[in-house]
Amino acid sequence: MEISDSTSQVAELIEAARETLPPAVADRWIALLRPAIRFRRAGPSEQPVGQLGGLPALPRDSAWPLSDAGHPLSFVAGLDLGRLPVSRLDIALPDSGTLLLFRSEPEYDFTVSARQSMRSLLTAQAQAARVVYVTAATTTAVQEAPQDAETYRAVPLAAELIMTGPDWDHPALATAVSDLSDADQAFMADPFKSDPFRMEMSTMIEHPRHRLGGYAKPVQGSVEMEAALQRQGNFEYPDPSLHEEAQKWISLVQIDSDDDARMQWGDCGCLYWLMQADDLAAGRFDQAAFTFQSS
Repeated sequence: MEISDSTSQVAELIEAARETLPPAVADRWIALLRPAIRFRRAGPSEQPVGQLGGLPALPRDSAWPLSDAGHPLSFVAGLDLGRLPVSRLDIALPDSGTLLLFRSEPEYDFTVSARQSMRSLLTAQAQAARVVYVTAATTTAVQEAPQDAETYRAVPLAAELIMTGPDWDHPALATAVSDLSDADQAFMADPFKSDPFRMEMSTMIEHPRHRLGGYAKPVQGSVEMEAALQRQGNFEYPDPSLHEEAQKWISLVQIDSDDDARMQWGDCGCLYWLMQADDLAAGRFDQAAFTFQSS
C-alpha cells in the first residue's frame, strides 16, 4: 500500500546538527541516523496499517495475555507488518503478520530503599508487558477484554517513513564520540551546551510520538540503559559493563500518550518495547524488554 515518505527530512536533521554541535560531534551524530516508521491517526480515505486500543485479534482459542503475577494485561496497539514498509528499516522484522502490544500498570514496593525501589520498578514493568506476534497464517478471532483489563478507544493508524537520530544520552552516541578531542569531550560532558541541539530536535518531532524501529525518543534518559538495568541488575554508576549491555538493545516500538485513544501514560509519558538484535532476527518477541517514562 502507499506509505508517505518523510525521510527527506534528513537534510533538516543534518542542518540542525551542523548549526548546534561542534563539527566532529555533528559528523558522528549524523552517521548514526536511522529510519523509522511513525504512526498517526488514519484519515477517512486512508487504509489503516494498525490500531491503537480497541480489541485485539488473537489466535483462536488462545488465552488473553497475563502479567507474571497472573493479572490481565491491557491491549495497547496492533501493527500489521504486512501493510508496513519494514524492508526500509534497518532491523529484522517479519514482512507479514501482526505485532500486538500489551501492558498494565506495574505493582512494586515503594517502601524499600531508593536503589531497591528502582530495581523493583524496572522488574515490575518488564513483568507487566508483552509483545505477541501473530503470523499471517494464524486463524484469529477478536477477543473481548477481561473485566480487570483497562481498555482504550480504538484509533486507526496510518504510517509514514521518517529519519531519526540518537538522543543525547543514547549509548551509541557516547561510543561514537569517545575518541574525539578533549574540547569535544568537554562539550559532551556539559549538559547545558547541548540545550540548543535538544531544543532544535524537539521542534522537529511530530506528536504523538508513535514509532516502529529507529531510535526511541526518551522522556527521561536512555531507555536502552533502563533495559540494561532490567536484565543485568547492576545499579552501580558508572559501570562499563552496563554501558556495554545497553548498546545491545534497540528500540522496537514506542507508543506515546494519545488523547484520541484516551491513553495517558503518567504525565504525558511514553511506553517503550526494546529487543536485542539476535532475538529480533529469530522472532523471539517474548524476549522484549519494556519500560515506561513520564515527565
